Amino acid sequence: MVAMMNMPDLARFLSQQPLLLVALVAIFVSVAGSMISRPVPWLGRALRGMGNLALIAVLLLTIAQAARFSTNSDISLAIAGLEEQRIEGGETRIPISGDGHFWVKAQINGTERRFLVDTGATLTAISPQTAEAARIEPTALGRAVVLQTANGATPARMASIGELRFGNVVARDLDAVIAPAMGQTNVIGMNLLSRLASWRVEGRTLILVPKNPQPEA
Repeated sequence: MVAMMNMPDLARFLSQQPLLLVALVAIFVSVAGSMISRPVPWLGRALRGMGNLALIAVLLLTIAQAARFSTNSDISLAIAGLEEQRIEGGETRIPISGDGHFWVKAQINGTERRFLVDTGATLTAISPQTAEAARIEPTALGRAVVLQTANGATPARMASIGELRFGNVVARDLDAVIAPAMGQTNVIGMNLLSRLASWRVEGRTLILVPKNPQPEA
């Protein structure tokens, strides 16, 4: 009876962990192949081979995701006013806001939102509201992750941003996470900043130098 009551929760959990679901199906197929290997050897071998290949694929995808994503980022969730960024030469200069953070107005898939530039955040992160407005869905095989933030651990889903644009900086096919616990806050993390030619802080200004400066939107 307890197991039956927990089935909806288990189903919801597996729907958020597609790689785990594929791994479980692969294990089931491999076990089924072993069970029928004596009466039907050729079918048993085929099923075991399919199961093993699926498990290898899951392992490789998990390793690839682990290499691209780190869940140890410390994302600041402060909300503050926004001062306009400006372009000088090939640089985008972002003045510090009154709360001591750097904020930018950016276009995400053509939708304007404001972002906190957080050099302590490994990942770029967006709110569910921003994801919906910019028509961004979690990746098909994206697993759920847990971000370590200033307010503790928070669940998130992997996603990909088609285009993020601000000042003369444009990033395309940018890895990101959708984090419901962030409220309305969006964060630009080091996975975008690392694509730049350089970035630095001079006094109270964050200076971003893209490798290929783009015209201001």
